[in-house]
Amino acid sequence: MSKLKDNRLRRSKKTTVKIYLSERHRLCVFISNQHIYAQIIDMTGSKILTSASTLESSIREHLVSGGNVKAAEFIGKVIAERSLALGIDTLAFDRSGYKFHGRVQALAEAARKSGINI
Repeated sequence: MSKLKDNRLRRSKKTTVKIYLSERHRLCVFISNQHIYAQIIDMTGSKILTSASTLESSIREHLVSGGNVKAAEFIGKVIAERSLALGIDTLAFDRSGYKFHGRVQALAEAARKSGINI
């Protein structure tokens, strides 16, 4: 693996352990160059409750590109709606070792605006 990926995974492990100890559902984010993925995982970390990504056909209709800030905002809004439909309004934000800026920040802020406490 590359050094950058190793560093990101190392940061990710520290964050994931802290979230696991807080016993809250987590909003996990993965960012690639072309797509954005978000999942809500239960407290034990063994089950994905709901997810949203720019690969879904219903979401692609609303987007020009799947890897930009506007797509991240849209995914944040969609994952928040799906979370509230499940009755989950408080989540821990697992940014998977990515820095909190750009697309990651846009996704988190859109989820907050849609009614999720992060």
